[in-house]
Amino acid sequence: MSKANTHEKGYLDMGLLRFTTAGSVDDGKSTLIGRLLYDSKAIFEDQLEAIENTSKQRGDEEVNLALLTDGLRAEREQGITIDVAYRYFATPKRKFIIADTPGHVQYTRNMVTGASTANLAIILIDARKGVIEQTRRHAFIADLLRIQHIVLCVNKMDLVDYSEATYHAIIDEFRGFASRLRNIVDMTFIPISALHGDNVVDKSDKMPWYGGASLLYHLENVYVATDDNHVDPRFPVQWVIRPHSNEWHDFRGYSGRVASGVFKPGDDVVVCPSGFTTKIKGIHTMDGEVKEAFSPMSVAITLEDEIDISRGDMLAKPNNQPLVGQDIEAMICWFSEAKQLQPRGKYILRHTSNETKAIVQDIRYKVDIETLHKVEGVSSFSLNEIGRVSIRTAAPLLYDTYRKNRTTGSFILIDPFTNETLAAGMIRS
Repeated sequence: MSKANTHEKGYLDMGLLRFTTAGSVDDGKSTLIGRLLYDSKAIFEDQLEAIENTSKQRGDEEVNLALLTDGLRAEREQGITIDVAYRYFATPKRKFIIADTPGHVQYTRNMVTGASTANLAIILIDARKGVIEQTRRHAFIADLLRIQHIVLCVNKMDLVDYSEATYHAIIDEFRGFASRLRNIVDMTFIPISALHGDNVVDKSDKMPWYGGASLLYHLENVYVATDDNHVDPRFPVQWVIRPHSNEWHDFRGYSGRVASGVFKPGDDVVVCPSGFTTKIKGIHTMDGEVKEAFSPMSVAITLEDEIDISRGDMLAKPNNQPLVGQDIEAMICWFSEAKQLQPRGKYILRHTSNETKAIVQDIRYKVDIETLHKVEGVSSFSLNEIGRVSIRTAAPLLYDTYRKNRTTGSFILIDPFTNETLAAGMIRS
């Protein structure tokens, strides 16, 4: 094997970490990501030259690294992040996908979108301001979306003279708030200056009192393999493959993406909701047959018996099946500016590869993200509001709770007339 092929194989085999950044306005999210890309040599020379020139034109005293992520013209003009900006980079140890999400409260839906697939969330705090309402909001959303790893970066330490006392006061306050959250299992605290690079890629000599690792070192080494559900096998069928060719005349495969668990040839499986059982004959990919399939692999599965299976059905194990039901309780985040959620409102509910009509039977409560208190007796949901509702579907869903499985426990509500995505939901029971 040539060196080039060896290098390519090594790159493909590297682990992937998806993380999101969140924080209040001007906390330095985009500057932090720019610093990560800049100091880890993950940007091209022409990109660096472009942001240097733009920084000079704007009259910035230093190279404005936030320009690396704020890609929209409105973002560059206003100096804020509006859209979710995805960035990709790699070090010799790991590949990364970053979702840079807005800090403004009116863009809560953007943060939910960017954080929905993340393994880790970086929450930035301005060392001068401490824990504020938006810090609590972002931590609550990260917990709601079952992001188990949180890195609290206390940024702009250079503006508080790298004060150890200031840093510890902030993390103590955040710990008190986070003690009420349910899903966060790993919290790390790092004092940084994104503008000057302190503790971002390299350890800083300006904070000798800090004994932890730099941010990049933590991102390269945080262990997230156990976050995926490898216990509950779920395979939502997206498409039935029936090639019309002489070579594959008798081929019948069921394609989709493994939601969780592990499937192997010879395994007993049950087809939900019909309840028919059979065995896996083979698992096929673009590169040929494989000995096992697990999340998030996209595969085609062939079965020993001919069973009527269609899009929206799900393969599971006979002794480990999803819940089946038409009445669900869920937390939702409302996305629409033009429309409000109303009790008895009729929608299209899209869940894994399935789609069905649904009606919101009741609004249980909204969440006051400042206090985490439940606000009951509400009659509607507006843009970016989060709360709990009860939903009844026209056809049964094959689901797990979101806490157990982020894929089979999530859904979106769609306007049946305009096809607009109105809300994202996380099933509770």
